[in-house]
Amino acid sequence: MRQVLSGLIDIELRQRGEATLTRQLYDELRKAILDGALKPGRRLPSSRNLACQLKVSRNTVSGVIDQLAMEGYLDVAQGRRPIVAAAKPALLGGGPASSGARRKVPISRWAKGLEKAHWPAIDEGLPRPFQPGLADAREFPHELWARCLRRAARIAPSRGAQTLNRPSLQAALLKYLVEHRGVRAEPRQVIVMPSAQAAIALVARVVLDAGDLVWLESPGYGGARAAFEAADARVSGVALDQSGLSIGHRNDRPRLIFVTPSHQYPTGRLMPVSRRQELLAFAASVGAAIIEDDYDSEFHYDGRPVAALQGLDETGSVFYVGTFAKSTFADIRLGYVVVPESHVGIFERAQRHSGHIAAAPLQEALAEFIEDGHFAAHIRKVTRLYGGRRDYLVRALTAAAGDRLSVTPPSGGMQLLAYLGSGIDDCDVTVRLNAAGVTVRPLSRQFVGKVVEHGLFLGFAAWNAGEIDAGAAVIGDVLRKRFAR
Repeated sequence: MRQVLSGLIDIELRQRGEATLTRQLYDELRKAILDGALKPGRRLPSSRNLACQLKVSRNTVSGVIDQLAMEGYLDVAQGRRPIVAAAKPALLGGGPASSGARRKVPISRWAKGLEKAHWPAIDEGLPRPFQPGLADAREFPHELWARCLRRAARIAPSRGAQTLNRPSLQAALLKYLVEHRGVRAEPRQVIVMPSAQAAIALVARVVLDAGDLVWLESPGYGGARAAFEAADARVSGVALDQSGLSIGHRNDRPRLIFVTPSHQYPTGRLMPVSRRQELLAFAASVGAAIIEDDYDSEFHYDGRPVAALQGLDETGSVFYVGTFAKSTFADIRLGYVVVPESHVGIFERAQRHSGHIAAAPLQEALAEFIEDGHFAAHIRKVTRLYGGRRDYLVRALTAAAGDRLSVTPPSGGMQLLAYLGSGIDDCDVTVRLNAAGVTVRPLSRQFVGKVVEHGLFLGFAAWNAGEIDAGAAVIGDVLRKRFAR
C-alpha cells in the first residue's frame, strides 16, 4: 500500500513483501533522506502519528527512527519530533543527489600490474581440458578424507587452539619430505600456509625491501612475479638453458632467486646437481635467498626423482615451498614453506601478523591422512595414472595437430608444453581455443621481458582418455582453420 506521509513523501509498504515492514520503512525513509526528498532540518511526524498514517504498529516506527538516529540520519530528543540531520546526503553515504561528485577509488601500481600478461586469467566455472595445474578430483579417496575431517573437527579444539602450525602436521609432513624429497630440517621449520602462493608472498615480505632485485626464471611462474611486485621488488628475468636457470656472466646481484629446479615451470626441465651446486654457491657469495618451488614434485614418470635443492643447502639460504592442491585435489589448498632454522621465529610472527593461518581441523585431518599412509598410497596410484595420460595426450596431439605442434613429454609433473611454429601467436590461439571450449595458457605470457618462444601450456592429469581425445580434436581443428598451409 502507498501512503503520503503528511504531505512530505510517498511511502509504499507491502504487507506480503519479502522484506519485513520494519525493513521496508527503514529503506523508504533512508532513501528519501539520501535523495534529498527529506531535506536537512525537516521535522517528521511523531512516532504515534507516523504509525497511524502508515497503519503499522508504533513499535515498528519507533524501531526504525531509533536505527536511523543511531546511524546519523535523524536527530532525536526527548519530547520532540525527529528532525532530519543537518549533514549533507553525500556525507551520509551518497545517492543520486551526490552521484555527480563520486570518484572511483584509485588502485595501487601493483593492482594495475595484475592486468599485465604474466598473470594467467582466472578460470571461472567448471574446469575444462586442458587447464594446467589440476589433479583429477575423481581419483581422490574422498571418503577416507571425510573420515579424517570428521575426527579432526572433534579433536582439534583440545590440541592447543592457539598453535598456528599444528605439530602433528609438521611432523607428518616433514617425515614424508625427508623420505621422498631429501629435505633436511626439524619439524618446527615447517610453516603451514593457506596456499603455496601465500607461502611465496610471505617469504617475499620477510626477505625483501622495496627496490630489492629478484631473479625469476624466464619463462617462469607468473604467480611468483605477482608476489614479488606486491613487495615492491624489481623483477629481472633470467634465461634458461637445458639445465634450467643460467647464471652465466650476469653482473647484477639479486636479493632473492626464485627457481623450480625439480620440474621447471613451465618447460619441465630438470636442473642437474652441478647447476644446483653452482646456484647455491652463487647465492651464498652474494647473500641471496632462494625460493625453491617444488610445486608438483610428487609425480615422476621416467626414472627416480631428484632430491630437493634444499637438501644440498649448507648455508641456510633455501626456502622450500610446496602445496597439497596439486598432489591431492584443488579444494585442499594447504601449502607450506620449510624455512631455515634461523628464520623460524620471525616467520611465525610474520605469519600471525599477516593472517596467513590455516584452519586447525584441516591441518589435523591432513596429518592423519599422511600418517595413516593414505597420502603416499594416493600418490602411487595417480602417478601411474597421470603418466599414462601424459603419453596419451602426446599421441592425441600428434594425431590431431600434426607438425603444427612440437611436443616433448616431460619426465614428471601434471602439464606439458606444445611448441608452436614460427610466426604463430600463442595468445591468438589461446583465445580461439577458449571460445571453442578448451582451456590452455600461452607460453609467451610466462616470459619476463623478451619473448623467445610461443607455445601452449596444457594440463593432462585431470582428464581421461575421452576428454583428451575431444580436447585434442578441438586444438587440431582450430590450428587447421587458423593456420592452414
